[in-house]
Amino acid sequence: MTSPLAWRLLHRTLLSTASLIVPGPQRAEWLREWRGELWHVRQACSPQNNAIPDRQREVTAFCLGAFQDAFCIRRAEDRNQSFFAGLRGTPRLCLLTMAAILALAYTVALLLPGIRAERNLWPRKLNPNLVVIEGQGSNNDAVPTISPSEFRAWQGRRQMYFDALAFYQVRRQSVDPELLAGLLKRKATWAVAQTSPNLFTLLGLPLWFADRAQASSGAEPRLILSESLWKNDFGADPHVVGTEVRLGQRSAKIAAVAPDGSIGLPGRVDAWLVDPDAAEHATGPGYVVAHLTAAGSAQLWGSFVSIAALGPDNTEDELLGVAIEECQPSPMSIYLFGLLLAVLALPAITSVSLGEYSINPQQTPWSTKLLRWSFLAAKAALLLPIVYFVALDLAYGCTWVSRESAVYIQLACGFALCLFGMGWVLKDQRQRCPVCLRCVAHPAQVGQASRTFLDWNGTEMMCMGGHTLLHVPSLPTSWFSTQRWLYLDTSWGFLFAGSTRPIP
Repeated sequence: MTSPLAWRLLHRTLLSTASLIVPGPQRAEWLREWRGELWHVRQACSPQNNAIPDRQREVTAFCLGAFQDAFCIRRAEDRNQSFFAGLRGTPRLCLLTMAAILALAYTVALLLPGIRAERNLWPRKLNPNLVVIEGQGSNNDAVPTISPSEFRAWQGRRQMYFDALAFYQVRRQSVDPELLAGLLKRKATWAVAQTSPNLFTLLGLPLWFADRAQASSGAEPRLILSESLWKNDFGADPHVVGTEVRLGQRSAKIAAVAPDGSIGLPGRVDAWLVDPDAAEHATGPGYVVAHLTAAGSAQLWGSFVSIAALGPDNTEDELLGVAIEECQPSPMSIYLFGLLLAVLALPAITSVSLGEYSINPQQTPWSTKLLRWSFLAAKAALLLPIVYFVALDLAYGCTWVSRESAVYIQLACGFALCLFGMGWVLKDQRQRCPVCLRCVAHPAQVGQASRTFLDWNGTEMMCMGGHTLLHVPSLPTSWFSTQRWLYLDTSWGFLFAGSTRPIP
């Protein structure tokens, strides 16, 4: 059996070891505190009340608890001595953190290749008064109906209803990956649209990486990849521009990348083969894009127009034009729509009230009130661009995501970030002292749930600068429906004598 002297030596050793964890200036004081409490624990665990083994286990458990106190004191001391100790809970730290998040999101948006490529098209707008021409009586605009001879006949005469034409025909062609130096890993079959050189000029649609292509004569065919093909087969590698591709028996150099989802042209196209003799090489009907004159625009009825074209023998061909419209909303319009939805849905998830304020015996100056509202406005002003760039990074940062999917990703992310971000802004403002704008601390539960309708029941928090108390009801009632701020007068100052009264 262990002697009482050995137990005493063990307990004093444990307390002395725990004191070594405490910061030096407080070590002696805490050691005296623990030894004084140890004496009271031994008196409470007297032989009359406990058996000797049970008494020694209880005393040992108390000594081991001193280590928990020591680690807690050490953590608190480390926090107080950190670089950001003076900023903790202050409005400066809140705004600096939000500014850092904004800078990070903006930097990512500048570095991601998908967003860099998209930025060349923002804002973008197709040339107005563009139509896809179909033969009169056609009921399926996905089926080509214009023969190459008809296109050449219309192109060779001055027309009344349109002043520019472009022809393209879609065919499936096999692609040999040998010339692509490993950029294309497997043999593939693409839907290639053989088009006249003026199609993209007629559309007014910019092309990505067009400045990287080597200059070539107008007689050489050039290949323009679709965005989805560039992302899926080439991994969104911009260095693919300028390489040579063999399509069946013909060779062409990749000249640019055309963005998907921006034009409503019929026919699903993987790549565009720009050929000056597209109408000559075509073996069947194709699609014709035309730009309407003022007379043709006057005939527009909604998205359709009935026009006529003059042939070589001055005969008129009755035609139907289907308007081409921009079907890809800009990221800013998507963001604004998500923001509107979030503002409408905000009252459903949180209270938009900032609480009730009692009469301040010290008469809060107008400068302090103005500072409080300015801080709220600054948080909202930083939140809005943060949401925009973070949603942009998530939607367009992944190169394998199509533009149609990116629209929905940006809308969903923007809505969620706006909704919960504005909810956080209001919640953070409700927990900041209206005098010093520091977050209140030390929550304490007051009252009993069973007496909610008879007495105060909720959470009470205090400003560590000694300015206010915050009362938050556990259950809103008719007489206490929202949180209340209680201003403290100077008689409370002795409780906060060790704390400096922080300023914003």
